[in-house]
Amino acid sequence: MKKIGCLLLLALWLPCAANAADPAFDAAFDATMARYRLPGLAVGVVEDGKVVYTRTAGELVAGGGAKVDAKTLFKIASNTKAMTAATLARLVDAGKLRWDDPVVKYLPQFRMHDAWVTREMQVRDLLIHNSGLPAGAGDLMLWPEPNTFTRADILHGLGYLKPQYSFRSRYAYDNLLYIVAGEVAAVAGGAPYETLVRREVFEPLGMTRCRVGDWNADAVGNVAQPHMRQGDRNVPVRADGAQVRTSTMEAAGGIRCSLDDMLTWVRAWLSPEGASAGWLSTAQRNAVWAPQMPMPLSARMRDWDGSHVSAYGYGWRLSDVDGVFKVAHTGTLMGMYSAVTMLPDRKVGFVILTNGEGEAARTVLTQALVKHYTAHAPALTVGHYAALLDAEDAGRGASEKAPDTSRRRPARGAELASRLGVYRDPWFGDVSLCDEGDRVRFRAARSPMLDGIVQRVGDRWLVDWNDPSVDAEAWLDFGTSGGPALRLGKVDPQADFSYDFEDLAFERAGACPSPRSPSR
Repeated sequence: MKKIGCLLLLALWLPCAANAADPAFDAAFDATMARYRLPGLAVGVVEDGKVVYTRTAGELVAGGGAKVDAKTLFKIASNTKAMTAATLARLVDAGKLRWDDPVVKYLPQFRMHDAWVTREMQVRDLLIHNSGLPAGAGDLMLWPEPNTFTRADILHGLGYLKPQYSFRSRYAYDNLLYIVAGEVAAVAGGAPYETLVRREVFEPLGMTRCRVGDWNADAVGNVAQPHMRQGDRNVPVRADGAQVRTSTMEAAGGIRCSLDDMLTWVRAWLSPEGASAGWLSTAQRNAVWAPQMPMPLSARMRDWDGSHVSAYGYGWRLSDVDGVFKVAHTGTLMGMYSAVTMLPDRKVGFVILTNGEGEAARTVLTQALVKHYTAHAPALTVGHYAALLDAEDAGRGASEKAPDTSRRRPARGAELASRLGVYRDPWFGDVSLCDEGDRVRFRAARSPMLDGIVQRVGDRWLVDWNDPSVDAEAWLDFGTSGGPALRLGKVDPQADFSYDFEDLAFERAGACPSPRSPSR
């Protein structure tokens, strides 16, 4: 890039590429930042074992002035799953467990809803989304954070989650069983999950900035914060305090790493004969990237990529793109998105990290980078794929769109007088639906961010959450005789499946507590 071009980009607050590389990378990066106005973005590309491109832009906190760079820590969310799988694979190499060991060998307290499934569930089953549970079942024990659910609560709650499919019959994404996998690793490896992933992944590979468990954000420094869009602004949400505490969901999505760390991770997989030689046996590398569970082949994959096969390995998604083998995963948490994509036969991989609402940005940038190597078609740009996404959204039917709930008003206590009280779900615990004078308030005892005001919309009721970062409103449906007394459902059918309101079945547990008398 010419010097004048770099100066212009700096003036526009978009740093220059750190490496001389194909100009298509800069074009894709610039187009993504311009179209989606992300608060921060970091991108890196590996070819033949070498980092050939890195580029960062934006800020740790929008408006804060501190710039994102290649050492900035991002939440990698579900890209954690491959690290959890690698930790288990290292334990298999060490002879401390086997993939086909029953889970109850390590966790006698483990229970699924069906006793036969409990007995037959193997370590490998924890990683491949074949449990029979609906997608995201029980995720309300993990998100939104903070909440008071523990890993022991996860193990207890699984027994109450009803399957939607037969065990091992089909793919449905879950997070809870990765928590269980982390606990299996802890027993087999003789140390907490957080210690194990540092010992088995971060330290041997030299991923020096990655963090898991308890750590001090002020001491570590350079930590990106999540954002959501409010109008034309990126607004930070759920910001870290000085001390970051161990989360229940570490093994499913709790790790944070920098772009440099994630490129080291990609190189370890693409170049096993390099610096990471001996880190993982050939047998376990093959097992991790072997198709373990067929996945549905979406229309988008067929249309965009000419894909014929889609499957889940141990912590990785496997497919073909234009006849080229692809290994990939994404990560999604509120205000943080990540993507790791590898084309092993081409010895190519890339990483995308952002601290904004970046699902569409991640999709189109990933696609443009993949096609750079598989299709070699200059027209398959970020703009091309963004237009296809826009067309998909425009083509959604009414049943796929959120209903118009703008004509709403706060519910009055008298309208819900016979429904007020405390309700209990066997895995989620208690919620209260109580009159507070001029409004009715819904509060979850163990998930304090699920706190909102009940609204009337026509002849239905919904909860408008007080915190705007809880971005999935819930319908309240009161049961008749013979069914649960209260059920919840997503208002927007496109809301994240981790808001698994539909898995809750509340029974009435008591009356609302009496208002406290004023102190004298």
